[in-house]
Amino acid sequence: MLGFIGLGIMGRPMAKNLVKAGVKVLAADLNKDAVADVAAAGAEEASYAEIGEKCDVIITMVPNGAIVQSILFGEGGVASTVRKGAVVCDMSSVTPVESKQCYEKLKEIGVGFLDAPVSGGEPGAVSGTLAIMCGGEKEHFEIMKPYFDILGSSALLVGPSGAGSTTKLANQMIVNNTIAVVSEAFVFAAKAGADPEKVYQAIRGGLAASRVLDDKIPMILERNFVPGGPIRINHKDIKNCVASAHALDVPIPYTAQLYEILQSMKVHDMMNQDHCSIVKYFETLADCEVKKKEQ
Repeated sequence: MLGFIGLGIMGRPMAKNLVKAGVKVLAADLNKDAVADVAAAGAEEASYAEIGEKCDVIITMVPNGAIVQSILFGEGGVASTVRKGAVVCDMSSVTPVESKQCYEKLKEIGVGFLDAPVSGGEPGAVSGTLAIMCGGEKEHFEIMKPYFDILGSSALLVGPSGAGSTTKLANQMIVNNTIAVVSEAFVFAAKAGADPEKVYQAIRGGLAASRVLDDKIPMILERNFVPGGPIRINHKDIKNCVASAHALDVPIPYTAQLYEILQSMKVHDMMNQDHCSIVKYFETLADCEVKKKEQ
């Protein structure tokens, strides 16, 4: 039996995919509507303590490391009842330090822990095509692999505890900085009078081609900012990137600048928009909008 805690924009479709694949799932979330939705798909509602008591495998998918710690080690949390030999897999985006703390605390009571954050956003969660990056011990990765195969198109054990969270932060640096530079370039092109849709078609076959270009420019051209990857999640992840890099004495000037861009978007109440709305920051600077030209 598998416990799944955290039924937000990512966790809900992930839990449903597990149920659809025939996994018996005990589900928990503070949002009772989300729990009811997953229960309607075939899961069973349970408390954190019940999940700890009954499940050999437990997945957490929540907004931040503090919530993970509370779920696992708070009063009535998973660790209060968890079985020795169970495996906890945190698929949230947290810092490597937070992951290592969970690993060490659970190891003391004979419980395995993997940090296994994902990339692919809500579309990947719905389609079961997430990229899963893992940190922890190989034996625990092998236990989780059948579930990873349901949730994603790839899963790789990158290294020891914390390596998965480190990889996710590196991923977020690349993704969000790429969205920012693509946004800047297309605002430049639009302001210069070029048709941004034709610019996209012209460059997507060359060295500037990228998954970000193909996923985000069509959304920007349609002015579609419905979140697959909301700014609030990316803001949190980039904040973690900056904090983690500073702790390691690694200068990250581009990502630090990006964090200030996301801070500006927070001030302007854009946190629940898709991260392609980073383009709006550059549009405001240039007083120019990137959109399809009227035919």
